[in-house]
Amino acid sequence: MSPLEIAVRLRQECDKRLDEVRHRVGLAAAAQPLLDQRPPAGRFFFDPGDLPALVDLLRSRLPEQAASIISQAERICRRRFDLLGYEDLDFGDPIDWHLDPVHGRRGPRIPWFHVPFLRFATVGDHKIIWELNRHQHLVTLAKAFLLSDDSRFLDELHAQWYAWQESNPYPLGINWASSLEVAFRSLSWIWVTRLLAGCGSVPEKFRGDVASALSANARYIEKYLSTYWAPNTHLLGEGLALLFIGTLCNEFVSAERWRRRGWEIVLNESRRQVLPDGMHFEQSIYYHVYALDFFLHARVLAARNGEAVPPELDATIERMAEALRVQSQAGAAPRFGDDDGGRLFDPRRNRTEHLLDPLATAAALYSRADFKAAAGGFREETLWLLGAQGAAHFDELPAERPAPASGCCTDSGTYCLIATEPPIREVVIDAGPHGYGHGGHGHADALSLQWIARRREWLSDPGAFSYSQEIPRNQFRGTAAHNTLEVDGLDQAEPTEPFAWHAKPEARVERWLSSPDIDLFIGSHNGYSRLADPVRHRRSVVSWKSGLLLVRDCATGAAVHELALNWHLGPGFRLSHEGRGLRTFAGPDGAALSFACAAVPDWTSAVVDGEWSPVYGSKIGAPVVQYRARVLLPAEFAVMLSPAAPAWAALERLPDASGPLSVYRYADPADSLLILFSDGAGEWQWHDWMGDAAFLSLGRRAGEPWLFAAGVGRLQFRGQPLLASGQALEFWEASGAGVPAASLADLG
Repeated sequence: MSPLEIAVRLRQECDKRLDEVRHRVGLAAAAQPLLDQRPPAGRFFFDPGDLPALVDLLRSRLPEQAASIISQAERICRRRFDLLGYEDLDFGDPIDWHLDPVHGRRGPRIPWFHVPFLRFATVGDHKIIWELNRHQHLVTLAKAFLLSDDSRFLDELHAQWYAWQESNPYPLGINWASSLEVAFRSLSWIWVTRLLAGCGSVPEKFRGDVASALSANARYIEKYLSTYWAPNTHLLGEGLALLFIGTLCNEFVSAERWRRRGWEIVLNESRRQVLPDGMHFEQSIYYHVYALDFFLHARVLAARNGEAVPPELDATIERMAEALRVQSQAGAAPRFGDDDGGRLFDPRRNRTEHLLDPLATAAALYSRADFKAAAGGFREETLWLLGAQGAAHFDELPAERPAPASGCCTDSGTYCLIATEPPIREVVIDAGPHGYGHGGHGHADALSLQWIARRREWLSDPGAFSYSQEIPRNQFRGTAAHNTLEVDGLDQAEPTEPFAWHAKPEARVERWLSSPDIDLFIGSHNGYSRLADPVRHRRSVVSWKSGLLLVRDCATGAAVHELALNWHLGPGFRLSHEGRGLRTFAGPDGAALSFACAAVPDWTSAVVDGEWSPVYGSKIGAPVVQYRARVLLPAEFAVMLSPAAPAWAALERLPDASGPLSVYRYADPADSLLILFSDGAGEWQWHDWMGDAAFLSLGRRAGEPWLFAAGVGRLQFRGQPLLASGQALEFWEASGAGVPAASLADLG
């Protein structure tokens, strides 16, 4: 620890004990002093006079959302809650704000810093408790009142808010144990007061009580910032709350300091937490969207209040939105890393299909038609943040979707392979670092890939399911739960605490190219170098624009090891055909995904039951194609995946290749391909072929022979030079007369 960190931690520990002593002797927290002369009120995303028009727009533009808000509010009035992946939760009547009703456990009423909130046996799942105590459901009640003018919603809101105050005196209980949770609750209270700003039936006492409680929250957040405990989205969310409270509750003496501190945190974290390629440093798509939401809300509020927004913040937000767009060209975002299950604006929009929400706001904010196309439509959040003018600007943007294109985010190690023949297919490969710090929100998924098409997952990431239960936590974040190679039944990294790993793998990208016809990725990682016989996993992924995808996995070592490849299909897929090395799965909307594997001695295959979590706290069954072997290394295995249901398909490894060469032949009713990998440098010879290409693919395109080579300087067939370059080319291709007709005999 640095001297500054020691000083901050020591001060926080002293403050905790002082708060406890004050409580024991019956001293309430000192009220925050007011300014002698109140400055002009801070401006929220909308002014009170804008509310009638915004509510009308919500009804007319998003009628289903408006109806859903009222339906949710009715359930809340019956004290029934849908939280995270759970539905119809009953916290009792009156509400027990310290209860986890799913597991029947309750957080103790002791000073918050003594509450072991990560100990499942004591408190249950703290996230379920905290999700209710974020009070985002009170925002739903406020919106339902505006939409219906039904006073029941307003009465329920007041009753629950005051009941919470009585049940959660500071510093007692789990609901004070996280500064981020206090920040979320504060933001909810601000939304409530601003939504009801023009409502004459709201008592002034309620407004004053909320303002006083917000000032106490700001004091708490400022004292217990997660600067060294969780300097990630926790710190960012806390900074956002300080910015909001300081801007909108500016009648307090400390408000200007809170505002400046919050804005400083947001700007600093925009520089620190976002990689140059635009991805968030947690290596989690869900947390990337979390952070993007935080930045968007902070940026819009700051600009509304005359704050000079640095161009670098706008550039960062655009980069983050662009990274999300690139990885979502098939209509849905991939899911690498943890899935928190919460959202800044609407906690019910926490599934994969909702992760593109911030692109709608970014489209209107930055006049980006490509963001609009990727978002797929207007969002309620955009309406509240940018108002009627923002909605009109969104509508004015062109509706054309840019041509899909393969790409990568090199700093985060995310590689996107696009197949352009309908339906658009995107394969996303994770070849980046394990995550920030101890990799708390990263998974042991190096070189894992996901297949997305028709706005859904075909090859999926399992999600997170739970943070608090050790066995499910490690199962869902472990290597076997991902589409990558597992060695000796071990994870690529060693799980320690629920949010920490030991011996994290380092991935290295060895080759990446994207051409008009083929994308080629080759990467490796050292996650199993800790074994007595160190093993390195090397994966080659070849994506043809027609939709075929070849995945070749190599394990290098010198002893016998257990190898396992698990291919997790998305929800709704079922086995429809099996035989002779070919398995086909039928999916929703007429989708089909086929696996053709090369027969290799000692390898077995089966379809087993797996689990997929659509959102935190929920899981359903999904099939897993599993290939296993106990073999002497080095060893390799390859499978060809096709977005079709061919009557037959065969992938075979040709036996007469030697040395650094591996040669495969694939055939189905529509395609016939010869595929050659050279794992060593220098020239090689195979049958009538000679050259130095690292990769070669031979087939037919539009009935004519077609050849593609990567990392190539020289290539010959039967002594006839096809390519003689003075230097290695990234890739080279030839077709028609440029490919000797006799070479097609190798296709079989």
